[in-house]
Amino acid sequence: MKPSPDTVRAIIRDHVIDPELGINVVDMGLIYDVRVDDDQILVDMTLTTPGCPLAASLPAQVEEVLRREFEGYDVEVSLVWEPRWTPDMMSEEVRRQFGAL
Repeated sequence: MKPSPDTVRAIIRDHVIDPELGINVVDMGLIYDVRVDDDQILVDMTLTTPGCPLAASLPAQVEEVLRREFEGYDVEVSLVWEPRWTPDMMSEEVRRQFGAL
């Protein structure tokens, strides 16, 4: 069965947590785009700042979990900086947690 972008996001949500905040990267608003084309899963993601110490590890975790969950699919995770991440990109629940609502 071919994964959908929603299924891919759900897998990332369940398995990739920002270790500094203890919140998954989907609800943090770090996953910008998910595309599934034939046998390829493409993910565009960002980090809270370009100097984030997790710049290598978080994208690698996303790639690893997707390769494990969707065997046979080529997985490409691109780290992008546009648009620039802001707290407004966090889910409503996370913003409420941080008192941003």
